[in-house]
Order: sequence, then structure tokens, then C-alpha cells
Amino acid sequence: MSVTTVERASADEPPETEPSYLTAENTISSWLLTRDHKRIALLFFASITFFFFVGGMAATLMRLNLATPEGLLQPSVYNRMFTMHGIIMVWFFLIPSIPTTFGNFFIPLMIGARDLAFPRVNLGSWYVFNLSGLVVLYSLVMGGADTGWTFYTPLSTSFANGYVFAAAMAVFINGFSSIMTSLNFVVTIHRLRAPGMTWMRLPLFVWGIYSVSVVMLTATPVLTMDTFLLAVERFVGTGLFDPAHGGDVLLWQHMFWFYSHPAVYIMILPAMGVISEIIPCYARRPIFGYAGMVIALMAIAILSFFVWAHHMFVAGISIYSAVFFSLMTFFVAVPSAIKVFNWTVSLHKGSISFDAPMLYALGFVLLFTVGGVTGLMLATLPVDVDVHGTYFVIAHFHYIMVGATVSAYFAALHYWWPKITGRYYPEGWARFSAILTYVGFNFTFFPQFILGYLGMARRSYTYPADWQSWNLLSSAGASILAVAYALPLLYLGWSLIWGRKAGPNPWRATGLEWAIASPPPEHNFERTPTVTLEPYSYDPEHGSFVTQEGRSHAR
Repeated sequence: MSVTTVERASADEPPETEPSYLTAENTISSWLLTRDHKRIALLFFASITFFFFVGGMAATLMRLNLATPEGLLQPSVYNRMFTMHGIIMVWFFLIPSIPTTFGNFFIPLMIGARDLAFPRVNLGSWYVFNLSGLVVLYSLVMGGADTGWTFYTPLSTSFANGYVFAAAMAVFINGFSSIMTSLNFVVTIHRLRAPGMTWMRLPLFVWGIYSVSVVMLTATPVLTMDTFLLAVERFVGTGLFDPAHGGDVLLWQHMFWFYSHPAVYIMILPAMGVISEIIPCYARRPIFGYAGMVIALMAIAILSFFVWAHHMFVAGISIYSAVFFSLMTFFVAVPSAIKVFNWTVSLHKGSISFDAPMLYALGFVLLFTVGGVTGLMLATLPVDVDVHGTYFVIAHFHYIMVGATVSAYFAALHYWWPKITGRYYPEGWARFSAILTYVGFNFTFFPQFILGYLGMARRSYTYPADWQSWNLLSSAGASILAVAYALPLLYLGWSLIWGRKAGPNPWRATGLEWAIASPPPEHNFERTPTVTLEPYSYDPEHGSFVTQEGRSHAR
């Protein structure tokens, strides 16, 4: 991306002396009452990092329990652990992680704006998010819900403990934070783009955030009403979902999955945007098929609303409905496959640098591909009937949601860390962490495909002794994965004090965000930039970026 009023700086130039957003004013009140999108992004980063490790501790207890058939936890405690792991990881990390942190920080920078459209709403969304977090922590401390993260009825309306209501209300409140954030993004992208920043010049990360914002605005109100009606059913007995009161359990499943399958794409669409930024940068080539990538992103967002009932093939829906939703699941795989193809072709004949962000990005592509192929297996009716409710589904889900999405999150964190902080991290440790993540993840979840095929049911706190070797391997992999996820916290924290200072464009990338100082000034741009070139304008012959003046700068 080129600019006319902002000169692109060399990676070797020292950061500008203009006060950054980090040093403009440093009091507690200035952070808690800030309207700067960059500071709000860091507030979100702190919150979701906390919840990531809370959800991870629940997962650790589960894998310790499953290392042996006898287990360590009581069945009731195990139920609470997997429920809270699911609720916290889905709604308090995976869904908000990339949009609230990197979306908040970089959308204005990428489109040449001074801030998001509604700065006060942006800050309010962080407070609402933390309020929902306090409610879910209250549920956890008081005993925790025990229904699974899906809150299936009538278990959640008649038989579960009293803290299901608190967990459901946490999700209810959390939905308002998502709606506020997504509305802000949509209005900002529509109204605050810099001159020359046409729709087909938007970075693909912006398209990823835009598409997911549309999905969140459309689907999240459904979840909000679902959880509200669940509370009414539980306390008033209105007979919506509970057969004992004349309700229908399938109604809850339809309503829940109408949101929760698009939620899968809420998690993965921003991740696709991240990877679409990193691969061109480290391959030193323009992204292959930019228009096709944009169409694929929007197609995934639209088609995500027509596949929800593939979660219900064995729940009692008609065979005609099952066939329709099976076909729609195959259709939604087409734009996903287009993106994998375009990423792969973008690497072809590229001058590839295997730095940490690129390693995480390649890990994303590989893990997403495995998750997508196994998703097509589950979309096939005979296969799904056989493995539904087993660890095969658990493995598939985690390859997409944890393997791919978390890899993209760490890719974004390493890619934009010098821009956010103005400091380099130790590259050797970062590469080691990326490789360890890939190894630990596959050791954790690939054995679960085998366990699922053998018939091990999900949510089981015990199992036959014949399956211990596979479970032990999975638990050992989880310990490796935990170390890989904790390492960045250490060396990135170290870099804040001892890391080398980074210039405005350390990776020699092409976006507007790289045309200003690192860390960015408080108000982003001194003057509004004007965009004149197409996105990802790399010179394919020399593997360099092209500026407005036509000069090529080799890496």
C-alpha cells in the first residue's frame, strides 16, 4: 500500500521522537478512561490473556485426569471443568481475541483513520466484556456450570446446578460487547477510509474483520435472546425447551447452532485475514487472486448461516433436512479451499523468510487444512452418524478453533509486536515457540482422531484401559503445548525492557500501518494519507515493496 502524504521510512531508521500512544499520558485514569483505540486494544489484550490461561488451566486438569483410566477428578468436578473450559475459551478468548486486540489496534491505521468511529462505545465494550468475565468467574468460583458449553436442554433447564444461570448470563452480557465492537468496525470501515482507499484496495485483514463484523451483528442477537429465554425457562417454566413443560429440545438446538456455527467463522475469518497479511510480507510477493480472496471471505460469512443443522444429524431432524445441510457444508468448504489454494500459490517462487510470524502462518495453513478435511468427513452423513459425539469431533473442532485460530493469533502478535511496542523480540525463542506449538498441538489432538474412531465418547471422565496409550500421548502433547503457549509471555515481556528498538517498518511490509513510527503516535497520522497503489504492491522480480515514487526497496 502506498501513500502520498506519508513518506515510507526505512527499517534502519530510528523511531521518531514524537510522543507515542504509550507515553502521551501515563496515569491509571488515562488508561481506564482512554478513547484511544490502541490503548483499548491493549486493555482487551490483558483481559483475554487472563481468560486464555484460566481456560487453559481447566484443559490441563482435564488432560491430567485422562492420563489414566482411573482419573484424578470426581465426575462432577470433571463436568464442571470441561464446561468452563468451553465457555471461557469460546466466548472469552477465541471469539474476541483477534478482533478486539489487533482489529481495534490496526483497523484505523490500515485505512488511514485517526480512530474508530465511536471511541466511547469502544471503551464501553471493554467494560461490558469484563463485566461478563466477572459473572463467569463468579459461576466458576461458586461451583461452575456442568452442562457443557452448549447448554443443551433439558439438562440446563431442569437438572443442572444453580450456577448454569450465572454462566448463561455471562454469555448474554458478553454478546453485547461483541455487538458494540462489530458495529464500530462496520461504521469505521464504511465511513473513515482515507482518500484513495477504495473497497478493492483494503488490506485483506480489514476485509476479514469487516466480514466477521457482519456475521456478529447478524448472529449475536440470536444468541443473546437464546440465553435470555433459557433463563426464563429455568425460573418460570414457560415450556419453550423442556418437554416436561411442553417444550421442544430441538428448538434450543436450532436456535443455539444458528448462532454457534457462524461463531466458528467468527473465530476463523479474522485469522484468515491475519494470514493473508503475513504470507505476502514474508514471501515478498503480492497475494495471489486478491479479488477471489475478498469474494471467498464474504462467501464464507454468508454461507455460514446455512449450515447450522449439520450439528444435529443424529438429533432427530428429517433426512431431507440432513441432506440439505450436508450439501451446504460441502458448499461452504469451497471458498475455504480457494483461500488455501491462493495462500499456497502466493508462496510459489517467493523469496520466503521463515521468521516466527511466517512459521505460525504456515502452521495455520496446515492445521486449518486438516481441520477442514475432517470437517468434510463429518459433513458426510454415514460418517457423522458413526463418529458423532466422539473424540473425532473434539479433534476436528480443536484443529480449526485452537490449532488454526490460536496459531493465527500468535502469528499476528509476533508480526505486529514491533509496531505495537517499538521493540524486537528474540527471534530464536520465537521460532522455537512456533515449532513447539505445532509439535505439541499435533501430539495432543491427532491421537484423539484415533480415539474417536475407536469409539471413545466425548466428555468421558474415564475409559477402557486399552485406550490409555493414546490418551497418555495426548496428555503428554498437552504439556508440550502448554509450554509453547506460555513461552511468548516470557520473551515478549522480556523484550519490553531489553528488546532492541524497532524502526517504523522492520519487516518492510506494505500497509499504511508501517508508514508511521513504532510505536504509533497518539493520533496515528499527522496528515490524512492518500492511497494510490493496489494492496501488497511487491516487485515480483526483486522481492521488494514499491513506493509511490516508484522506487523498489529490497528487504
